Amino acid sequence: MPLTAPGADRLSLNGATVRKQWSLAQIIEGCARHGFRGISPWRDQVAALGLAKAKALIDQHGLVVSGLCRGGFFTKPGWLDDNRRAIEEAHVLGAQCLVLVVGGLAEGSRDLPRARAEVREGLARILPEARQAGVPLAIEPLHPMQAADRACINTLEHALDLCDELGDGIGVAVDAYHVWWDPKLEQQIRRAGKDRLLAYHICDWLVPTRDLLNDRGMMGDGVIDLPRLRGWVEGAGYGGLHEVEIFSEYWWQRDPDEVLAIIKERHAAT
Repeated sequence: MPLTAPGADRLSLNGATVRKQWSLAQIIEGCARHGFRGISPWRDQVAALGLAKAKALIDQHGLVVSGLCRGGFFTKPGWLDDNRRAIEEAHVLGAQCLVLVVGGLAEGSRDLPRARAEVREGLARILPEARQAGVPLAIEPLHPMQAADRACINTLEHALDLCDELGDGIGVAVDAYHVWWDPKLEQQIRRAGKDRLLAYHICDWLVPTRDLLNDRGMMGDGVIDLPRLRGWVEGAGYGGLHEVEIFSEYWWQRDPDEVLAIIKERHAAT
């Protein structure tokens, strides 16, 4: 069955997309003004506004918190206390998940297997507390280019292996930018299924890419087959929001109301 064009009521805006132009309060108000259904704030944005104020303003505008960015970085000093705070913040905000960027190599290390073991140990340590708080944990596998510094979990298959081992309360965030290249992607999305597909992030991969962190593309400007990917995700049972997350020096220079209007147009078209 062909996919129908989604409306803005299927959209969530990740706070990174306009973080250089707007405060969190402005992002919340902008999402409501443009008819977005949800928002996914970053923890520094929440801290700048204040957790209670952020919660009140989000509720006032009737927005869903599709996720809180982010926990993880299990190979960094102080990770346990930071993740406990992240779980509490996600609980207060009513976030549908806490997105985890798991971390890369420890400083000065070349031991990738050890880093991955530490990530597994960290997940196992915080999962009971997340379950108690009612906060699902969403492992976000990142592109292998970021294995050393940001995330040593780089495929959906690896993330789901951890989910299988650790049990209930943990799933995955499927970010088009990070997983589109994976030859096992369709199979692994199907494996994840409805219960473990906790978030779906969209943008595009530009050719050429000028910066591996801050040159993501607007949907339709790159090479990712987003309709096919959406079909796989929704075919596996995902019925949640489509969260637009664009780290881009180009889009950070544009008027944010224009950015949100273009997101709506491109989301429907692609």
